[in-house]
Amino acid sequence: MHTFGAVAFIITLAAVFAYINKKFLGLPTVIGLMLISLVVSLVITGMGMLGVNLALLSRIGTEINAIDFNKTLMHGMLSFLLFAGALTIDINDLAGSKWIISLLATLGVITATLLVGYAGFFILSLAGFGVPLIYCLLFGALISPTDPVAVLAVIRSAGAPKSLETIIAGESLFNDGVGVVVFLVLSEIAAKGGPVSMAHIFSIFAREAGGGIVFGLCAGYAAFLMIRRIDDYQTEILLTLALVMGGYALASALHISGPIAIVVAGLLIGNHGRLLGMSEKTRLHLDNFWELIDEILNAALFVLIGLELLFIPVISGYAWAGLAMIPVVLAARFISVSAPISILDRWKKFPPGTVKILTWAGLRGGISIALALSLPAGHTRDAIVAMTYVVVVFSILVQGTTLGRMLAKK
Repeated sequence: MHTFGAVAFIITLAAVFAYINKKFLGLPTVIGLMLISLVVSLVITGMGMLGVNLALLSRIGTEINAIDFNKTLMHGMLSFLLFAGALTIDINDLAGSKWIISLLATLGVITATLLVGYAGFFILSLAGFGVPLIYCLLFGALISPTDPVAVLAVIRSAGAPKSLETIIAGESLFNDGVGVVVFLVLSEIAAKGGPVSMAHIFSIFAREAGGGIVFGLCAGYAAFLMIRRIDDYQTEILLTLALVMGGYALASALHISGPIAIVVAGLLIGNHGRLLGMSEKTRLHLDNFWELIDEILNAALFVLIGLELLFIPVISGYAWAGLAMIPVVLAARFISVSAPISILDRWKKFPPGTVKILTWAGLRGGISIALALSLPAGHTRDAIVAMTYVVVVFSILVQGTTLGRMLAKK
């Protein structure tokens, strides 16, 4: 299928589903779109099982199957969504919570990866699936980071206190980059079939994470210098587009973390660039442009997540394994959040219920599914993809819809 055809198909579906949601359901946009997409997927699957083969349903399945979810998200949508999210974060608020965000995005991700990985190995062994430990740890790595796309889309309408919103948003923007690095390290161990030295692991972390930060600062500052020297909002917006697209592509080519680089660049442009390099007219147009990009791509992404059910091997056994992993993932999230909060509580007081809210606000989304789909084909991949999909659907449809009520009761 041609690229234009794929884009046109998904945007059309997103527009129709968004209309249905606004007119009849009234759910938060990303949740409503995903729910409708899931229902459509279930209807198509059910009609196929009954032997009904309508031309339209067949066409929908063919169009969706032609879309590579991993490449579409990780090498297409993600850079735009991360930049749009980082652009709205106040760096002064972020600095006030830098220690808790840093611990959650590093120690928290690694802790949750180990807890989910070993617990998953035990559960899958009991179920008779026989998934190797290293692949269970890979599942832990891809499911432990909170997805910035899912989190930012929900938290803005949930009414969280400003301090908690900053922590949740800041953590989600950085921990997916760390999670991807952990996933890459474990993928290399799995591919080699043996242990990898700590020096090698450290070098991967330093190159991916450290390189991403440095590259993001350099690219963002270069864009800022150009933006500051002109006053033409069309050109300035074009420069931010070049920063996002060219910066992410170059970071990937240099084998450093593109997500971390784009988040850092977005924070720099959204704060330093906005304050010192833009007129009021440019700020208004820039905000409107990136807000629109964010809304359109969010809509398309969550439609894709819902429709992926058509091709996820959620057969009976794998689905039950996924359901069993939901409390495991939540427990690991609770422990990985509690530890940093306990460490820092003696120096910084957190609002009541912080651990509970951070645990429940740990939504998973498209990045987890994309990483799962990047694994080598086989029964092990099928099990991990199915478990990932079940956990993601639960986090968005259940945690996402109840987060606002939890905050209201706090």
